[in-house]
Amino acid sequence: MKIPTSGPTLGELLSDKDLMPEAARILTTGTGPEVKGRYYHWDKLRHLDPPAGLTTREWWMALKFARAQLAKPITLLDTTHTPFTFSMTDTVLQAIHRIDRDASGKMEISEEVTSPETRDRYIINSLMQEAITSSQLEGAVTTIERAKDMIRTGRKPSDQSEQMVLNNYRAMRSVRQFTREPLTPERVLELQRIVTADTLDDPGAAGRLRRQEDDIVVSDFDGKILHRPPDANELGERLDRMCAFANGEDRDAFVHPVIRAIILHFWVGYDHPFVDGNGRTARALFYWSMLSRGYWLCEYISISALLRSQPAKYARAYLYAETDESDVTYFVLHQLGIIRRAIDELHAHLERKMEEVRRVEALLRQAVVLNHRQLALLSHSLKHPNSRYSIRSHQSSHNVVYQTARADLLDLADRGLLIRRKVGRTFYFHPKPDLADRLKRLEA
Repeated sequence: MKIPTSGPTLGELLSDKDLMPEAARILTTGTGPEVKGRYYHWDKLRHLDPPAGLTTREWWMALKFARAQLAKPITLLDTTHTPFTFSMTDTVLQAIHRIDRDASGKMEISEEVTSPETRDRYIINSLMQEAITSSQLEGAVTTIERAKDMIRTGRKPSDQSEQMVLNNYRAMRSVRQFTREPLTPERVLELQRIVTADTLDDPGAAGRLRRQEDDIVVSDFDGKILHRPPDANELGERLDRMCAFANGEDRDAFVHPVIRAIILHFWVGYDHPFVDGNGRTARALFYWSMLSRGYWLCEYISISALLRSQPAKYARAYLYAETDESDVTYFVLHQLGIIRRAIDELHAHLERKMEEVRRVEALLRQAVVLNHRQLALLSHSLKHPNSRYSIRSHQSSHNVVYQTARADLLDLADRGLLIRRKVGRTFYFHPKPDLADRLKRLEA
């Protein structure tokens, strides 16, 4: 990946002898911090046509000056000990307004999420999706279907990739347990220990900060160094400051909760405080921050699935912040877009799932009484005819006790909708090859 070209700093522009005579004209052109809703980095802006009457350098000066009027410093320091800043542009304000509206408080959403009978299934599915795709983003090589089967059935991981997925799933479940508690350095270290358990060449590196001799850098696939994190000797103090920021202890400066969660994500990635597991820890802490501030819908979305689809943009958002006077607005805007897309996709997914459930329920309503768990399994079976289910996997998917899961599956087998086979000491249940026809016959 190419490191973005840094533009001239605002200080350099304001002291430019060629620009100074034109400063009053340049700074009163009405140029805002964005261009048609885009927060351009110099690396991109220098290839665009500037507005009439301005050179590219003058245009950049006007943009930088407008951004400086909005910039708010935070307690995260770059490697030169200069505070990072962010700007609340119109695009940022619009995005957080939509997230406030759609991810917290009371809102209209499918009863599949709000119903106590079915919400556990969606939470568990989203936790699995985030655990898998977050691990894949960090190099895990496994399919979503295989990884989900491992989690549902409780089988042991077969390789390091599956171990990463299982660790991340455990970490995401752990995050849900302490959303009402403040973040502490000990909690962060424990979270990293969970995500790296049994995956490190040096097991002793789990649950501790990196050391001077670890010599950690961030590189691309070709080995090109993209980022050198802060000195290891500073990490203890930086971790204390990060937790204070996460807990909102900077009372003198308001930071919107969504922005705070995004910056916490960026902070871990920038400091890179661990030998491994930094990205997974960062994303888990983002979820902790959002859930702890009442954004309950985030329990049902996966940001890593979207980040994985465009990893270069994710990396570039970090690099833009580093190469433009430590302006984290680039990363904030990128993540706000990811959150919005994740919420939109959740709504679309829920609508599709509800339609599937409605079709199955309509098919069965007149012929037989089945519970919501059995309906969900049959709906899944119609889309995935090669699937297999065990009592343990059904129990895990719906968060019910063993006897309830067993009764569900045996009932479906007795009705001729599933085939029961024993492999070793475990019973597995498979959809009948003609399941759809059998459901139609039941309806008839």
